[in-house]
Amino acid sequence: MIGFEFVNGFHDTANAVATVIYTKALKPVYAIPWSGIWNFLGVFFGGVTVAMGILKLVPLDKLMTLPVSVGACLVLSVLLASIIWNLGTWYLGIPCSSSHTMIGAMIGAGLAFTWYYNGPGVNWEKAEEIGLSLILSPIIGFGAAALLMLFLKHVTKSHSLFHIPSGENDRPPIHIRLLLITTCTLVSFFHGSNDGQKGVGLFMLILIAFLPARFAVNHQIPNAQVLNNLRQTEQVITKAITTNTTQQDVLLKLNNDINKTKALLAAKNEIDVAKTYSYRKQVESIVKDIKAVTSNHQINLSKTNRETLIKTVAVLQLVTDFAPVWVIFIISLSLGLGTMIGWKRIVVTIGEKIGNQHLNYAQGATSEIVAASTIGLSTAFGLPVSTTHVLSSGIAGAMVASGGKNNLNSKTLKSIALAWVLTLPVAITLAVLLFMLFHLFI
Repeated sequence: MIGFEFVNGFHDTANAVATVIYTKALKPVYAIPWSGIWNFLGVFFGGVTVAMGILKLVPLDKLMTLPVSVGACLVLSVLLASIIWNLGTWYLGIPCSSSHTMIGAMIGAGLAFTWYYNGPGVNWEKAEEIGLSLILSPIIGFGAAALLMLFLKHVTKSHSLFHIPSGENDRPPIHIRLLLITTCTLVSFFHGSNDGQKGVGLFMLILIAFLPARFAVNHQIPNAQVLNNLRQTEQVITKAITTNTTQQDVLLKLNNDINKTKALLAAKNEIDVAKTYSYRKQVESIVKDIKAVTSNHQINLSKTNRETLIKTVAVLQLVTDFAPVWVIFIISLSLGLGTMIGWKRIVVTIGEKIGNQHLNYAQGATSEIVAASTIGLSTAFGLPVSTTHVLSSGIAGAMVASGGKNNLNSKTLKSIALAWVLTLPVAITLAVLLFMLFHLFI
């Protein structure tokens, strides 16, 4: 797991530093550690919403009921398939999405799981949501960067913003340098908050697969706190009971689930897998029930009662959607350190080979502003996106806005496009084959 995130660091984060290095805003010796630090902070303060989305791609509940060896097959096939493809594309200097690679590997492992254990191995609804996010983000990156570049060309009076640096000592003016460093910082931070969370999600998958009773639920949330919120919810239900049969059914189901949850709450522990598994399932069920009540506008709820139910959902989600601080720290450190090693191959492609000319200051700033905004918004909505795809597309959009499609290097773009097209099928195939191989020996 640490190896995957380390590779992710020098494979993906090169995107964030390419513009500041090739516009001469920062020397590599300063840019790389700076980006590494902000990647670390991005993971550490980015939350776990994206991580939980990644976790829900695979049959987590089913894994908890099967032998540990099954979980080992799944997580090892995902990790090794992701690392193999990431290292291959990095060696060739091709900007390729670690996000696509990892998600493809998870789908492949899930398909193999389905074959061997005759059960749903992939959450296709979640996969569709993530896939849509990954497809749309580079299109948005290209279009937004092109529009922003055109806006700058027609509005700004600063000719220095469009200067193409040449020579070692040709550095941007201080205000442009600060702009480029700021955009690099934002991309690094949001890369950590989005891509780093994917690493957190994978780490939690490993922990749940090997130690389900310990990590399937957050034992740090006090039982008394959960119990208090459940009792408050019961009081809300009592007040909301009406003569409408349909509404009564919804409320009574919620009340029944509360009683079951209270019974399981006392029984769950860090050793008994079956009881902890039942508790997790019951918590997920009650969250779903409460959301059904709050979204049903025919049920008469006062503002205070609605807030009580929303608060209960927030507490219960902390029980199932969490990651220990030490997990977040390890992923943060791995991603940050990975950023500082092996960055050059991808940086050269981003800085020199996407366009037929050297990056100017405006192109660098435009692509990174768009990338940071897209990744930041996606993280806020809990959606994984590819930093590589968004930034590469943003640079291409800025290049087109500067000099038309002839300003793009067709050879490089064909290589990148081929890698992008092949990533999902190759990752899926690798994961399936590795799962079958591990299944023979584990």
